[in-house]
Amino acid sequence: MANFYNDNKDLKFHLHHPLMKKIVSLKEKDFEDAGKYDYAPVDFEDTMDSYEKILEIVGEISGDIIDPNAESVDKEGPQLIKNEVVYARGTQENYEALTKAGLVGLALPRRYDGLNFSVVAYVMSGELVSRADAGFANIWGLQDCAETMHEFASEELKDEFLPRFSEGATAAMVLTEPDAGSDLQAVQLKGKPITATYDKEKDTYYLNGVKRFITNGDADIQLVLARSEDDTADARGLSLFVYDRTDQAVVIRRLENKLGIKGSPTCEMVYTNAPAKLIGDRKMGLIKYVMSLMNSARLGIGAQSTGLGEAAYREALKYAKERVQFGKPIIEFPAVYEMLRTMEVRNKAMRSLLYETARYIDIYKAYNYIAEDRSLTSDERKEAKKYQRLADVFTPLLKLISSEYANSIAYDSIQIHGGAGFMKDFPIERIYRDARITSIYEGTSQLQVVAAIKGVSAGGYLNRIKEFEEEKVNPELEYLRKILQEMTSEYEAMVSFVNERNDNEYLDFHARRLVEMAGNIIIGYLLLQDTMREEEFRVTAELFIKTGRSENIQKADYIKNSELKDLGIFKYPN
Repeated sequence: MANFYNDNKDLKFHLHHPLMKKIVSLKEKDFEDAGKYDYAPVDFEDTMDSYEKILEIVGEISGDIIDPNAESVDKEGPQLIKNEVVYARGTQENYEALTKAGLVGLALPRRYDGLNFSVVAYVMSGELVSRADAGFANIWGLQDCAETMHEFASEELKDEFLPRFSEGATAAMVLTEPDAGSDLQAVQLKGKPITATYDKEKDTYYLNGVKRFITNGDADIQLVLARSEDDTADARGLSLFVYDRTDQAVVIRRLENKLGIKGSPTCEMVYTNAPAKLIGDRKMGLIKYVMSLMNSARLGIGAQSTGLGEAAYREALKYAKERVQFGKPIIEFPAVYEMLRTMEVRNKAMRSLLYETARYIDIYKAYNYIAEDRSLTSDERKEAKKYQRLADVFTPLLKLISSEYANSIAYDSIQIHGGAGFMKDFPIERIYRDARITSIYEGTSQLQVVAAIKGVSAGGYLNRIKEFEEEKVNPELEYLRKILQEMTSEYEAMVSFVNERNDNEYLDFHARRLVEMAGNIIIGYLLLQDTMREEEFRVTAELFIKTGRSENIQKADYIKNSELKDLGIFKYPN
């Protein structure tokens, strides 16, 4: 019997963060459901106990069902039969187990048969499932679509669609088109790839066109981004629609044959007069709704990356203890031990960033829902805006760093396995392939930098760093804060150095270096906070901060001594 929640004490540590008292109070609206539903918590302690018990169930299913099924699912994969995607046997078992346990749509309010989970607890369940099988996590994790509908759809649409999730309905974000890729404002779905035409008599929109690279494209409930406005070519002509696939107006043209996450179907789909309903307002599909959805998607990839990193590290640690060379286990060789230690530190680092970001999203979304029932006070509005701004700059930072770390950890895990890791005899071969997509989908690392650089140029990261800097630190940890303060001064100097050029192309050239410098400082402070709560984090904080200082010094040196001409032959002529 394996339980992926109980065997990782860092999860309970992050679940019981001091800010959870505020989050739970906001999320539960002072426990107004206690008299309406017999399973609703009556106070903070009852809520946290509920989170613990449900996460233990997720951990048990992840350890005892999803993880053992992962290898067979990877080999078998889904099949396309008569326009229907048939999941691998293990995938079906996984989804049935989670559905029977009431763990689909668990973040939804109780009125829609959900469990009203906080973002932190929901993301934690995503990390557990991802550690077991990152491909399956894509299928289960797309219940994020339910949250988007809850946030923006009409009451009629919410009543129609949301209760279906607890019954096991699957979901998909249908965004990408063959020629658009990550440039979503280039979406057509109108005559060419994809359009939405309104029939006034039937009060229905009809979708026509092609979508490609759609994860779980066979899903029951689909959120479709389509061009609804004639004579437009940018984001202002796009709207978001919900399509119910029971209508059978979509042909799944093919399933993609992928490097990894092979258990989740990735589809190319043709919409032909597919009836759909508008979510929210016209023209706001990309500008408002998908942008909000992307915050959740980035958070989801952060959880997936963290789960993958944990799985890869544990495989490496296990192998290093068992593999004997030159008369002793290879874990006793400093070169191997250092790799393992770096992997562990990076796991803890991205986990701290993951749950810090989740708390920001929890707070601002909770205020948004409260605002539907009453007017927020001036202080509440300020706080909601503060946390939304933090979420907007932290989600791309999280997605960038966690996905790159997951790839690095998986790479090093194979290295520790040696030639055995290159074979299909060990799980790390699959984990390595699964990790590769995390820095690509839902916006590549390069696009995350484009989103995150706003946190540099507008001062979002620096403002948060200064807040961290003011927080109380135990005297014995002051030496770590001093290092972080030195790193902050250097970061500020580099931001000024780049901005003084007043050249956007030069800023783009160094954007990733500046974002990663900020990330090293922010994570350093988060690990310092963790150490204040739990002494065991001290070694992790020290190693991360010292390594981060070295990395930042190197980045600063390059910034100060480089020019655009260093792009050389890769700089296209005007």
